[in-house]
Amino acid sequence: QVQLVESGGGLVQAGGSLRLSCAASGRTFSMYVMSWFRQAPGKEREFVVGIRWNSANTYYADSVKGRFTISSNYAKNTVYLQMNSLKPEDTAVYYCAADANPSTVSVTQRSDYDYWGQGTQVTVSS
Repeated sequence: QVQLVESGGGLVQAGGSLRLSCAASGRTFSMYVMSWFRQAPGKEREFVVGIRWNSANTYYADSVKGRFTISSNYAKNTVYLQMNSLKPEDTAVYYCAADANPSTVSVTQRSDYDYWGQGTQVTVSS
């Protein structure tokens, strides 16, 4: 089992920045991809950004390219999401997720993920 704990959410004005953290514990050696998803009220949970643990390859949703950056600290089993130039439409609960399948090709499908954090609220005011 892998446990994921997010932190760093909050309220920020449009154009501002926030940094989210996701700390993993437990069988962290079984993680192959770690990603951030988000879910706004009344909408489906959507992929935001992901990183392959072994190669450090990163993947971004078009809506956040150039504004969000994912990074990792392997020693701390932690991934970070730096969010800049935030927009009101970025308002959502942000979830950290981990995929334990080494054969996963796509990183954007939420059904591929085995472990989820509890989520952290990000609110961007206009």
